[in-house]
Amino acid sequence: MKTFPMFIQMAGRRVVIAGGGEQAAQKTRLLLKTQAQIVVHADTLDSELSALAASGRITHQRGAIVADDFADTALVFIATGCPAADAALHALAKCTAVNVNVVDQPALCDVITPSIVDRDPVVVAIGTEGTAPVLARQIKTQLEQVLEPNLGDLAALAGRLRDSAAMRLGPRLRRDLWRWVFADAPRRTHARGALREAAQMIKQAIATGEFGQQAGGSIAVVGAGPGGKDLITLRGVQRLQEADVIYYEPSVDTEVLELARRDAARVLVGDQAGCESWPRAKTMQTLITAAQDGARVVYLGNGDPRSDIDTRALFAEDIAVEIVPGVATAGESFDKAQQHG
Repeated sequence: MKTFPMFIQMAGRRVVIAGGGEQAAQKTRLLLKTQAQIVVHADTLDSELSALAASGRITHQRGAIVADDFADTALVFIATGCPAADAALHALAKCTAVNVNVVDQPALCDVITPSIVDRDPVVVAIGTEGTAPVLARQIKTQLEQVLEPNLGDLAALAGRLRDSAAMRLGPRLRRDLWRWVFADAPRRTHARGALREAAQMIKQAIATGEFGQQAGGSIAVVGAGPGGKDLITLRGVQRLQEADVIYYEPSVDTEVLELARRDAARVLVGDQAGCESWPRAKTMQTLITAAQDGARVVYLGNGDPRSDIDTRALFAEDIAVEIVPGVATAGESFDKAQQHG
């Protein structure tokens, strides 16, 4: 990545927009979704910006712009519509070491405005590092259709109930609770507009600690396919996202591990140069013990990881076990076709 995606705290912070025309209005519309203090520098404003200034939603400042006008700001947007004027203002703003976005001039941008799917407080930002804004908008359109319009209200409700859940439920049960809230009955109920019913379901679950299909520890043997992160199945990705601990073979591509839950423990097993070898018996006992302690365990390997695991021994234990094969290589698919042909 050439750019690093982050979310900036904007409440009460100052944002300066240089320009008073349509380009400046576009940036102003975007910033009005936040709680920033918006200052627009321009001698004249278009009708939209004039109305916003008259209503007090933005501050209008006239006259020549000096470097101090850009000081102590969270962001600066330069949008005069004149490339030469934009470049001159960019140089002036950089004297104050602020982050600057110059409209339609990526080479002068410290920060790039993404396409945004807004389900406040759920916000999805899509960026292409300035290379394909049309593609970003297409992805935005697809996500707008996938995410229900009132999803942000459900997220806000969860936020208000987090302290109550933390007081009553342990860490593992809390993770199970929120997984159930956002993937099961509460979300479906909320999506159809039954907001009070969904809220009551969640509060009842927090009070009793009983919800959904709760289970103890489990083991998922997940194949990463031939190795690329685009060759692992959707179910495999889901298991990585749910895992408490991931035991992985040395041959697994690090990009595949990036698909896992960020705070999941990761343990390298198997043979690797310079490292102690893990005998199969040790690996098996480690998986079983972790699952018996209540953890969601993933064993991750390339190809078919069942070749490195005694799955019969796992199924003999009183533990939930799932086999999630990876995508077969072209050679493997041909071999299987020959066998059944």
